[in-house]
Amino acid sequence: MDIEFHSYDVLIVGAGGAGMRAALESSSRARTAVLTKLFPTRSHTGAAQGGMCAALANVEDDNWEWHTFDTVKGGDYLVDQDAAEVMCKEAIDAVLDLEKMGLPFNRTPEGRIDQRRFGGHTRQHGEAPVRRSCFAADRTGHMILQTLYQQCVKQDVDFFNEFYVFDLLLTAGRASGVVAYELATGGIHVFSGKAVVLATGGFGKVFRTTSNAHTLTGDGMGIVWRKGLPLEDMEFFQFHPTGLAGLGVLLSEAARGEGGILRNKDGERFMERYAPTIKDLAPRDMVARAMANEVREGRGCGPEGVYVMLDLTHLPKEQIDAKLPDITEFARTYLGVEPYDEPIPVFPTAHYAMGGVPTNIAAEALSSNEDIVPGLYAAGEVACVSVHGANRLGTNSLLDINVFGKRAGINAAIYARSAPQLDLPENAAAFVVHLIESMRDGAGSERVAAIRGELQATMDLNAQVYRTEGSLKQALSDIEGLKTRYRNVSVQDKGKRFNTDLLEAVELGFLIELAEVLVVSALARNESRGGHFREDYATRDDVNFMRHTMAYRQVGDDGSESIRLDYKPVVQTRYRPMERKY
Repeated sequence: MDIEFHSYDVLIVGAGGAGMRAALESSSRARTAVLTKLFPTRSHTGAAQGGMCAALANVEDDNWEWHTFDTVKGGDYLVDQDAAEVMCKEAIDAVLDLEKMGLPFNRTPEGRIDQRRFGGHTRQHGEAPVRRSCFAADRTGHMILQTLYQQCVKQDVDFFNEFYVFDLLLTAGRASGVVAYELATGGIHVFSGKAVVLATGGFGKVFRTTSNAHTLTGDGMGIVWRKGLPLEDMEFFQFHPTGLAGLGVLLSEAARGEGGILRNKDGERFMERYAPTIKDLAPRDMVARAMANEVREGRGCGPEGVYVMLDLTHLPKEQIDAKLPDITEFARTYLGVEPYDEPIPVFPTAHYAMGGVPTNIAAEALSSNEDIVPGLYAAGEVACVSVHGANRLGTNSLLDINVFGKRAGINAAIYARSAPQLDLPENAAAFVVHLIESMRDGAGSERVAAIRGELQATMDLNAQVYRTEGSLKQALSDIEGLKTRYRNVSVQDKGKRFNTDLLEAVELGFLIELAEVLVVSALARNESRGGHFREDYATRDDVNFMRHTMAYRQVGDDGSESIRLDYKPVVQTRYRPMERKY
């Protein structure tokens, strides 16, 4: 295969919000390349709708300490509090940075950045909801993506678009480069770099009902996993309450922030029973379980009783048009529902991975509980600095990518200034060449779509909002069978140019491995916390499980693979675990 070589100081993998925010900082300090499997403005950050939170206090009294408390409490106390303090303190500057770049936030009549309510955000440490979310209608992620891309173009950042990174290169335990497959030509590219920043997003496509784009296949996590580096807290996956029923297409929490109400078949505002203080604006894990419980107990809506309703009909049409234009259009387009006059059928959808590549607050990737991998950084959903703990609060994701994307870019560039240019491993591209050729030239009988469909089906059925030991063991058994079948997979397209069939086959390998890590980690956590709810262990266990799960890939002498679990303590500063009432 054709192999090309490139050399840069800093390599950034992924061009969503975290990757481009890192690129803005890095490219002004060091020679930087951004490798992305998508054109940058097609990245999944653009699907984020509701807002980016910061205690600006433009509309109501607020401060960063209340924001920190909400983040820790919302994450069911699995949040590393030093990281949460960093994020919430730097949130204000992060929003103002975007404003100065030209992001068109909604404004108050006085011209300040407008703010609205979002789930789990309160004033006075839980006293009442607060307006903390800064927003651009319900297109905030789209606006952030466009703004950052414009700034990167202005700064002459080098983009390698539609380059799929399939391997991380390590030399003597240090990051030294990546190997990528170019979609347009089928060629292999080896990039040498002093520092590597992973910003590849999540892995929501392990589930069938998901708000995630088809491209969110966990490539960055999978690459790290195959290198024997750990993944942290992979059992914690967030299910957003309001996905369009049967489709999973996201309807932003902004709808409830603007006054939308969840109702069951009796028209009851059922969240008053589950979270009497903040009702429909409780944290996402609580709302998702409440919705699923209403359906399980026979109060679901529709002919089969399999969803609940999001009611916006009491809101003024001009408010809906100004604040919620996209999500109401989704309801019209996909379900034929007119939100002015009728409620929208919704049900939880797989949305966000709280776990990922473990990092510290400098965005440095970790090889163990404390040791770093020199030259390797991660930011955004691919990373687990653990500002989200067991459950991410809405609008903290867009904040996370900006705060820690910025930190990753700065620290990677500073590291690259003094770090040596390491020699690449011998035959650096060999693994990727073998991976691609074996997939393309294989004569197996298994098809990618069939295996992926069965993986997603078992994950939806057995590892979603409610889990038990039995359901997780069934998922694990199914995954073991799919791993065996995957070895016999082949692709129908044998060509080199724009071979998306081939790429989906490689991505499926990542999905299977990450699904197994999720399920094994969930089986070992015999408690319920945040996005991980075990019906057979329905309470939170702070004595035995106030700790982060660290999963490691083990390869035996005979080539057999297994998963080893270890744990590390949660960083606590000022907030001690308490009962999570809303």
